[in-house]
Amino acid sequence: YGPRPLDLVAPVVHISGFEADAYARWSSARLPTEFEWEHACRTSGSADDASANVGLTHLRPRPLPRIRSQPERDSDAESARGRRPVLEQMLGDVWEWTASPYVGYPRYRPAAGAIGEYNGKFMSGQMVLRGGAAITPPGHIRATYRNFFPPHSRWQFGGLRLARDAAS
Repeated sequence: YGPRPLDLVAPVVHISGFEADAYARWSSARLPTEFEWEHACRTSGSADDASANVGLTHLRPRPLPRIRSQPERDSDAESARGRRPVLEQMLGDVWEWTASPYVGYPRYRPAAGAIGEYNGKFMSGQMVLRGGAAITPPGHIRATYRNFFPPHSRWQFGGLRLARDAAS
């Protein structure tokens, strides 16, 4: 209890979607869409991260490593050449806000008569979070797992990851 020193390399937590978006814009960045987040997770090698901090492995988020760069693979046609930051800890620690509303995937159709997960009345105004948190059961963690929360509400397991557009 009482004042505690700030851990300047720990992930930011307990923020709302609006606060995450405001910080992203203030820092000349943006929140990724959920599809950008998933693509980044799958192509960075983080989708199979056995070291993900989930299932109460650690009760606090793991400190982030120093930002480093890695050379681009010449065979990677989808990414720019040169150097790019390495994505770390895409899974576990904190759920990361995205810029995407929580709606059904394209061409999603609920089963006839089912209320289902995408009940418009309940889901209205919710935003997507990706990545899982320290409390998320390990069996749930994967690049495709989605969570949702109202963007005006703070959540102790909500954090952010910034995105920037590639220079043209």
